[in-house]
Amino acid sequence: MPVALVTDSTASLSAETAAARGVRVVPLQVVIGATPYDEGVDGGVTPEMLADALSAWTPVSTSRPNPETILEAYEDVAAAGATEILSVHLSAELSGTFESAQVAARRASVPVTVVDSRQVGMGTGYAVLAAADAIDEGADAATAAVAARRRAERTTSLFYVDTLEYLRRGGRMGAAAALIGSALAVKPILTLDQGRVVPRDKVRTAARALARLEELAREAAGDAPVDVAVAHLASPDRAEQLAAHLVQRLEDGLEGRAVSVGEIGAVLGAHVGPGMVAVAVSRRD
Repeated sequence: MPVALVTDSTASLSAETAAARGVRVVPLQVVIGATPYDEGVDGGVTPEMLADALSAWTPVSTSRPNPETILEAYEDVAAAGATEILSVHLSAELSGTFESAQVAARRASVPVTVVDSRQVGMGTGYAVLAAADAIDEGADAATAAVAARRRAERTTSLFYVDTLEYLRRGGRMGAAAALIGSALAVKPILTLDQGRVVPRDKVRTAARALARLEELAREAAGDAPVDVAVAHLASPDRAEQLAAHLVQRLEDGLEGRAVSVGEIGAVLGAHVGPGMVAVAVSRRD
């Protein structure tokens, strides 16, 4: 394995997918009360644990991996035979993970290229998978990094939240915007712009929010072939309904590929709260 691929647990790749594609996943942490849990590992935090804690107003926070943890991952893949590493992570505007990876890269025993996907969830995951495809075709780390950035730029991430309070608490959205949204009792639809969470639209009910997500996903897909993923936190019925509609609306672009549906990881979930439904539409080359 001349080029190794590393990412973090917010990329929403299943353990099976990561193993099959040769991706090393570094966990972020969720702290519930005073207890820290790794994300995406056996015995770690689960979305169900997180949703219960948030509903009970138990203090919840998240923590990036420190540089030593990421460096350990780099040295492990180097010891396994990697001569260079590509490390792809969630938006640097939302987490210090990218910064930790940069620090670790400077200390690694083999060259490391670090990519800020400017995405979250499967937006980052699709970038990682694009890099994996390039590596499988013989690309070096720099070329695979271009593939990752290109796929991330061609991905639109949209999400509906029942309240902006969790984003406000975590510092991912300004207090003024969150308070205005709460005062007006609107149901916000958010997106990412240059890696930052920004308002995209607002509606009055959850049902209208799901319908609007469907329309925005259709606009993002255009006439291109696409991959689509739906994620949720403690809202499986909404997610399955949205996915079923998108299968019909995007049939030509999906070209027989499924719309994946899954519960969002606990780190991202901590900042959006129960009831969240998200969709990532990634245009294929």
